[in-house]
Amino acid sequence: MNTKEKDEKYFGRGNPAMDLEVVKAEGSYVYGADGKKYVDFLGGAGVGNLGWGVKEIEDAIRNSDRPTYVYPNFYYRLWTELAELLAELCPGNLKKSYRMTGGSEAVEAALEIATMFTGRKKILSVEGSYHGNTIGALSIGATKKQKKFPNLLEGCEKLELPLNKEKLQQVEKMLYTKEVAAVIMEPIIVNLGVLIPEEEFMAGLNKICKETGTLLIMDEAITGFGRTGKMFATEHFDIEPDILCMAKAITAGHAGMGAVITTPEIDKKVGGEIGLYSSYGWHPIAVDASLAALNYLQKNKQKLFHNIDQLEQIFKKGVSEIDFRNDPEMRIKGAAIGVDLKDEEYASEIKQRALKNGLLINTEGSSLLFLPNFEMTQKTALEGIDLLKNCV
Repeated sequence: MNTKEKDEKYFGRGNPAMDLEVVKAEGSYVYGADGKKYVDFLGGAGVGNLGWGVKEIEDAIRNSDRPTYVYPNFYYRLWTELAELLAELCPGNLKKSYRMTGGSEAVEAALEIATMFTGRKKILSVEGSYHGNTIGALSIGATKKQKKFPNLLEGCEKLELPLNKEKLQQVEKMLYTKEVAAVIMEPIIVNLGVLIPEEEFMAGLNKICKETGTLLIMDEAITGFGRTGKMFATEHFDIEPDILCMAKAITAGHAGMGAVITTPEIDKKVGGEIGLYSSYGWHPIAVDASLAALNYLQKNKQKLFHNIDQLEQIFKKGVSEIDFRNDPEMRIKGAAIGVDLKDEEYASEIKQRALKNGLLINTEGSSLLFLPNFEMTQKTALEGIDLLKNCV
């Protein structure tokens, strides 16, 4: 019985597997068991912001003199060190971090904090969005994915696209009832093919939230730690989030981790009551990986962010020259690139062709999604774009 047959027999999957058995990942390339090398525009769906196998991070994990495990109710110096670093990196007055194992858990914690702090039951999110696979995260996610789940949270309302200044009148109507605990969204919605809200909408949303006592939650599981050309995508807008969710690139893919961070004012009211116990949140190995990844990001920030700007221009020019069947809409912010082909079947077809040709990409609905790492060279980016051209 080969790997694929055993996988089908023993291993549970929420989505069909891509026809690739990975044996190695290095820099901007992934290697298959058949010896084939793939250009990686997939980036682990936003996990691998620094590329694969970063020596500084690998060394920090291998050479650390750490305890096997730390019980959550003990003190651990590196928890405090990481929390302090996150407070320095995050925008606004976000200061108090809680340990999570990933993005879904961070979103659940954010919803708990918001409802406990406000005493309200409703949550407003963007229709079609994705925030994770737990019950709360599914409840605020895309309506079309909810039909199979009879036990989702009540009071989860959705804001239809587009997110422009005209939509603010609807937001006012929904929030001035003072029944909504929080609005949660990605500041740049990667899971809708890199949808970029209008600046007037975001500023207006922030104002309405502050006037109505509604908390503003930014889910930066994908967009955090440089993906859009800012440390956090929130910084592209004139907003002050009350809670921010982090995951994925918080360790640059070297260990599982998430975090939720909030303001001192909110934490003062709920911090001693909410618990948020997590047996494996911020495991010592993950903390070593995260500190190494974030210190690397800070140390090389100027070079990395310059390269993000270069990649944005390379993709903008290269993809615009591809003769797609339909006239695509390209949405780019830093190293988050969405190409809406207006046809889900066509997008899926190109994804499959790309895999066969040695290029890893993702799709979100009718959009192709590229999340290259920040150290990807111009040569590799052009190599991948050429492979994409061959698929079309």
